[in-house]
Amino acid sequence: MSANEMVDTGIPIPRIAKIWVAGKLCLQVLWADGVRAGKTEEVDLSPAINSYKFYRALRDNDKLFGTAHLVDEGNAVAWGNDDIDMSAETIETLAQESMSPEDFAAFIARNKLTQAAAAIVLGRSRRQISYYLNPGPVPRVIALACHGFEALRNRARIEKIAGAGTAADLAQRKISV
Repeated sequence: MSANEMVDTGIPIPRIAKIWVAGKLCLQVLWADGVRAGKTEEVDLSPAINSYKFYRALRDNDKLFGTAHLVDEGNAVAWGNDDIDMSAETIETLAQESMSPEDFAAFIARNKLTQAAAAIVLGRSRRQISYYLNPGPVPRVIALACHGFEALRNRARIEKIAGAGTAADLAQRKISV
């Protein structure tokens, strides 16, 4: 492969059409391209901003965070004089790892869980589950637990359909669900 060749992974690269500040370390994002294209959603950037020294200046500086703007044709968001930036791919990852109350309600319905059953599966009280169904953020750890629950459930379902065997065995036999 030469240096000029591109490899297509089949996964569309995310690009942002428009952003606006939605709150403390949160942006409202309108996606232009990628798997979220056409969708507008609030994305909490605090997991990245609070984890990396590079973003330290944004942590307690609402004025600087308010300077958020698109750069590189929507492939990144920058702050200030473009000294601090974050790729659209990082923002998309944070969006995938978050969950709105509507998404959480859909998770419960999709998996045919009651609030009590969801509480047991997620290790929370039934009262906390009802809080997550009301307006406000669903904690990231809960969103990731929901994604993990569904991934494990789908894996078990695939293995059951194919009989004995692992997901790797199924891939070799080209069995899809």
